[in-house]
Formats: sequence, C-alpha cells, structure tokens
Amino acid sequence: MQVESQISDIDNNIFTDFGGVMIPEAPDGFKSGFIGIIGRTNVGKSTLMNELVGQKIAITSPVSQTTRNRLKGILTTETAQLIFVDTPGIHKPHHQLGEVLVKNAKIAIDSVDVILFVVDGTVACGPGDRYVAELLINTQTPVILGINKIDQQPEDAQKIDDSYIQLANTYKWQSVKFSAKTGAELSQLQDLLISHLEPGPFYYPPDLVTDQPERFIMGELIREQILLLTRQEVPHSVAIAIDLVEEAPKITRVLATIHVERDSQKGILIGKGGTMLKAIGSEARQQIQKLIVGKVYLELFVKVQPKWRHSRVRLAELGYRVEE
Repeated sequence: MQVESQISDIDNNIFTDFGGVMIPEAPDGFKSGFIGIIGRTNVGKSTLMNELVGQKIAITSPVSQTTRNRLKGILTTETAQLIFVDTPGIHKPHHQLGEVLVKNAKIAIDSVDVILFVVDGTVACGPGDRYVAELLINTQTPVILGINKIDQQPEDAQKIDDSYIQLANTYKWQSVKFSAKTGAELSQLQDLLISHLEPGPFYYPPDLVTDQPERFIMGELIREQILLLTRQEVPHSVAIAIDLVEEAPKITRVLATIHVERDSQKGILIGKGGTMLKAIGSEARQQIQKLIVGKVYLELFVKVQPKWRHSRVRLAELGYRVEE
C-alpha cells in the first residue's frame, strides 16, 4: 500500500534495502523520528494519523477501544520523515486483552522520540487525561499536548482550553490546537513535531505510508464495519483472522474468519437470513477494494472461541501480544 512520494529531489545514492525496496540516502539537514500518539479512548488518535499521512490506514469508529495494535503511519516530506505510532486508548482494563492493549500503549511512551498526547477539546480536562499525564511524568521524551476536535468546540470554549493549558503548563509541555477531522491547523502541528526531531535517515522508503502488511489492514477494515454496524457487547468481543488472500488477474479472493466469544454474538453477526453478515461483507469489501485498488471477492465465516479475550494463548494466536 503506497502513495506517491512527496520527495521532489532525492539523492540517488542508495544505502539500504527494505524488503526488496531500496531506500535513498537522506539529504543534509533531513530529520526523522518516531512519534507516539498517546491518549484516552475516543479522542481521535487514529483519525489524526490517517489525516496526517493522507490515507486511511487505521480504522475509526464511535466505539471506545477501537485501536488494538500499535500501528505505524509514515509521513515523508522534503525535509523530514515522521513515523507515527498509533496506540490503543489508555483505559482501565477489564480482561487480558485490555491489559495487553494498555501495556503496549505504555511501552510506546519510552520507545519513541516525541510524544503527542491527544485530548478531546470538546470537554474539559478530566481524571482520565490526568491519569495519562501522570504516566508521562518520568519520561525524558519531549511531550506535546494536542487539543483535538476544535471544529466541534462550543462557542465559549475558553474554560475547556484553559483546563488543558493549565495541565500543559504544570509539566512545561508545549500545546497546540487542531482538528483531525477537518485538517485545520495540522500544518502547525506538523511543523512543531518536526522541530523536536533530530537529524536522521530515511527509516522507510519515502513512498510507504504504513509498516503493516495488507492482510492486517484487511482484517481491520472488516472489524471496522462490525464496530459500525453492531451494538451491545459484540464489537469488543470480535477478532478477525485473514485465512486466505488469493490474487488473480481480474480479482482478489479474500477469506476471513470472525471470532466471537458466545453463540448469541454469532447470531447477531450473522443476522436474520444472513442479512447482517452480508451487510458487513459488502461494506468491508468496498473498503478493501480501495486499499488494493482492484476488485475483491470477500467471504466471511463466524466462529465461536469462548473467552478468547481472557486467554494469553488465544490472544497470541489472533495476533495480540505485548510489544517488545
């Protein structure tokens, strides 16, 4: 999955190989680094990363805890390469899956060059934001407080802004306001992030927008439709396994299994006469076709895996592990 490179004048010297793709040598003064996007659930972290890299690579939905994996989004400009690490929302875990997600988000704090702490600018700073802030107290990594959703703020948002500015001042953080949804003020955010990066090389080919394979994103696009189309406990109990991707000249055949924890959830996902599963498959197929820029035949199966979120073995089989 690639987009056209924004690099207009790159030295032709080649110094490394990335999965068969040669990476050019960075020009003098070029900056690069990893930026961890941290925050509570539903503050717009994934929407922000999609907007910054200019392509949908992370799924979004109104359901909390949508992001489960540390997904990297790559933005390459003429002067810098920014690798965004989208993390699961930090929350109080209620099962083994939740513990793994929160641990991975915390690990990202000490494994990046800059931390972008994203908050919801439509509500005042609350206990959840202060909890995240406390996790950042001892880090030596520069922190920028990003106030998101300015397009949705009430007319008198000064008290809301002041609550976050006070938080930033307490820890001597810089702050910036923006809208991930509309793109407003993102250029200011981008410039601020680049100012905190050190001179460095291209870590990835300039035209790459994510480090994740297409199979992973296919699974996420299927899960996104489940998040959007179902309610109650179903979205949090779902995991997707891509069983087969078979490419032919005119169409790509994709077989995937949706894992749930209970028979009742299986019934909801299938729906009366298979209507729900057809709707999920139809919407997901359209998104996957955009991903691979080609026609897709998508076939979905639903399988019950009792209490998979509470089993380390099951979690590992479905791709959920504590990151190194």
